[in-house]
Amino acid sequence: MKKDQHFIIDFDSTFTKVEALDVLCAISLKDKPEKESTLNQIKELTDKGMNGEISFKDSLKERVELLQAHRDHLPALIEALHEEVSESFKRNKEFVKKYAKNILIVSNGFKDFIDPIVAHFDIPSERVFANEFIYDEAGFIVGFDENNPLAKDRSKPQLIEQLQLEGKIFVIGDGFTDYEIKQAGMAHKFYAFTENIRREKVLNHADHEAPSLDEFLYSNNMERALSYPKNRINVLALENIHTNAFDKLKSEGYSVVYHSSAMTEDELIEAIKDVSILCIRSKTQVTKRVLEHAERLMVIGAFCIGTNQIDLDECLMNGVIVFNAPYSNTRSVVELAIAEMIFLTRQIPDKSIGMHAKKWNKSANGSREIRGKTLGIIGYGNIGSQLSVLAEGMGLDVCYFDIDDKLGLGNAKKKETMDELLACSDIISLHVDGRPENKNIIDTQQFSQMKSDVIFLNLSRGHVVDIEALTKARNDGIVRGIGVDVFPIEPKSNEYPFESKLIGQPNTILTPHIGGSTEEAQEHIADFVPNKIMNYINTGSTANSVNFPSLSLPEFKNSHRFIHIHKNKPGILAKIDQVLANHNINIIGQYLKTSEKVGYVITDIDKAYEANVKKDLKLINGTLRFRVLY
Repeated sequence: MKKDQHFIIDFDSTFTKVEALDVLCAISLKDKPEKESTLNQIKELTDKGMNGEISFKDSLKERVELLQAHRDHLPALIEALHEEVSESFKRNKEFVKKYAKNILIVSNGFKDFIDPIVAHFDIPSERVFANEFIYDEAGFIVGFDENNPLAKDRSKPQLIEQLQLEGKIFVIGDGFTDYEIKQAGMAHKFYAFTENIRREKVLNHADHEAPSLDEFLYSNNMERALSYPKNRINVLALENIHTNAFDKLKSEGYSVVYHSSAMTEDELIEAIKDVSILCIRSKTQVTKRVLEHAERLMVIGAFCIGTNQIDLDECLMNGVIVFNAPYSNTRSVVELAIAEMIFLTRQIPDKSIGMHAKKWNKSANGSREIRGKTLGIIGYGNIGSQLSVLAEGMGLDVCYFDIDDKLGLGNAKKKETMDELLACSDIISLHVDGRPENKNIIDTQQFSQMKSDVIFLNLSRGHVVDIEALTKARNDGIVRGIGVDVFPIEPKSNEYPFESKLIGQPNTILTPHIGGSTEEAQEHIADFVPNKIMNYINTGSTANSVNFPSLSLPEFKNSHRFIHIHKNKPGILAKIDQVLANHNINIIGQYLKTSEKVGYVITDIDKAYEANVKKDLKLINGTLRFRVLY
């Protein structure tokens, strides 16, 4: 960085997340009845001053009068402000400390509390330009030095003019008073800082928006904590994903675009061009054709259990990692299955419909208990096995079939073939995955092997049951109760109509793919999947991924982290190490995990390296994707 560059940085809502006078008000008026109304008045005056709606001097004078603050309140304020330093300033503390002599804190706030905060970043008091409180003999704040240049309107540009700084001047701030420096011709560029507050009137005058200090440093090619600002990482979230996930990704700093419905292949191709993170549920199809247009895509979050809607092999060979939520909605699906078993065995659906039609049909005919019945579970994974435990606790005899050799829980009995299970079960519940091989695993032949009057549930995947065969089995009396939550063809969103041959069938429960759609499950998914995505972006960790070699990585400090994804062929690791050796780069730590098709290498190196080392690593034959983490 050039020595003749100067950075003018605001304090309130820029260096810190908050307006310090707001915090001081909350401290000074603690437990007083007028606290909330006074705080609202101060905030309103702050916004008006920052937006240029009233003169700054008037704004400041009225706020100080409202405070009722004492000198003894300042230690608590300073302690609070230490915790409220903006995240991107904390993240880039090394840069701030290294170039503290190029930084000036210019604020209409007060040195009384600014000095102790910026001192932790090695910014000395003489580089802080701000107002100063006036105290009475009892120590109460009664005003401020009105002769201070920063106590006046349009004070910041006048101060910068007096300082006679030579070289380029950059201004970073959130308020209109910061823009005035550029407006007066005293700065080369004004960056509207929006990490903490977004003032549209200020943004309209800015040369650039800086959602974080990372963005400012990146756009000026300066040293920084992050190799790539998170606000430049675009997220596309589809299918009404829980707002907690949206908020979590947004708070991480990503730019998030949200759609309530799924997208067609053509719509997704158009939308995904600049997307780095794609968040979907079960309806959006991520095909090879989509991935061919997703040049920047790094990670897909499936906010559900299934991933058959995603071309996992194509993602793998494009270096796109996929995470899902294999456990988060397990309990919700199991509870729905239990409820439907009871309702269908008691013929509740027909009785409820009758009641709504004003028909009173009090009868025990065909109404049975589930206790003592045999439940056959096809697919003994997370959901099937938990269903097994709950069902046994309710008095059911449980048997199961799975293509993998799995140990039964409790007294559940494993069946060697699906035919054997079909022949002995009073209730059959499907909990298989969505692999193509499972298409129509239950069709006319399987229904013919079932006991008559069986209760049949499918809460797994729509394509695993032949709907025509199920309808015929119902009409032939093989099946006397149906519970289906998933369908071969489902509407794209709630605005589209639903069509199925099962509509109108007696003793039938049809639900709109809501097995995992409970508030609890969606909240768990909205926590689990974003955490996996952010951990991968931040550290390179692939633990719990669906398609990648699994690596749980330690945090890295005082180093760079190179992430190299490549085809699994001999000699790649040696070539990576040779490139690093050619550039005299010292390896601090290295981690390798491979699958049948790809290799995943993480290399932590000393901080200093030549820029063209990245180019050489990308040129290694077999490289699928390469990126750097700081």
